[in-house]
Amino acid sequence: MIVLLLRRLSSLLLTLLAVSALIFIVMDVLPGDPAAIMLGTSASPDTLAALRHELGLDQPLIIRYAQWLGSVVTGDLGNSYTYGVPVAGLIAERLAVTLPLALFAIVLSVAIAIPLGVASAARRNSAVDYAAAFVSQLFIAVPGFWVGLLLVLVFSVSLGWMPSGGFPGWQGGFAPALGALLLPAIALALPQAGVLTRVTRSAVLEVLNDDFVRTARAKGLPRRAALWRHAVPNALVPVVTILGLQFTFLIAGAVLVENVFNLPGLGRLAFQALTQRDIIVMQDVVLFFAALVIIMNFIVDLSYLYLDPRLRGRSR
Repeated sequence: MIVLLLRRLSSLLLTLLAVSALIFIVMDVLPGDPAAIMLGTSASPDTLAALRHELGLDQPLIIRYAQWLGSVVTGDLGNSYTYGVPVAGLIAERLAVTLPLALFAIVLSVAIAIPLGVASAARRNSAVDYAAAFVSQLFIAVPGFWVGLLLVLVFSVSLGWMPSGGFPGWQGGFAPALGALLLPAIALALPQAGVLTRVTRSAVLEVLNDDFVRTARAKGLPRRAALWRHAVPNALVPVVTILGLQFTFLIAGAVLVENVFNLPGLGRLAFQALTQRDIIVMQDVVLFFAALVIIMNFIVDLSYLYLDPRLRGRSR
């Protein structure tokens, strides 16, 4: 297991290195001059050249990449061109909104999808199965930002039950902050719940046909007990895979929903940095997203070995 863990860690580090190089190159070829955006169109060429030298933009690509990578490794993400503050502080501040939002959405997704998927598998080709299929396909087909707009119109504009946007901050109290995240969490959770429902149904159906489940039923174990005690736990591997992918998607893909609800999260920060051509913020935020995806895939990969010991032998 130690050798296997070291192999996975080496692969993770090499992937992060390759991704960081790709991100830096892509950001470098984007149109627009950060110095010109910061100073405006009326700035003189000498002033632009001085600012570009101060920002290090006049150095060769490989040197700038080495300096940036070295700073990232030491925990120094640099200062934002637009805000003039450390990027690490900006990411930490915005993560305090995006991370709880993603966790809230995952909890809602699991709460909807697991019971619905298990019920659909347990009652295959019944009215429950058809209803679950219809609901899951509807959730998948509807874009999250459109669901967010619909939720705002119904629960904020028409009924006045929920705030239409903004975030009061955790210092204002847990309940108001959670209330501000409820509608965007639902908007993010419903499409993911549709996918997770279909995966759960397929995984449970496959396990229900295995010999150990039939043996448990033949020994007199009630159908419900065999379902939840034997079938569902053994169907978790594909479900965990989807959950890991969904979590990273919810953090990295919340740009539209955060803009719909005017939430000061990481997605909105990335969008603002792109419009303001704040290269250092874009590089660091995109690298953070990529690192999160890679690390989550690594954690999911290790969870397979815990959930299914048979995979340990195959991985050697």
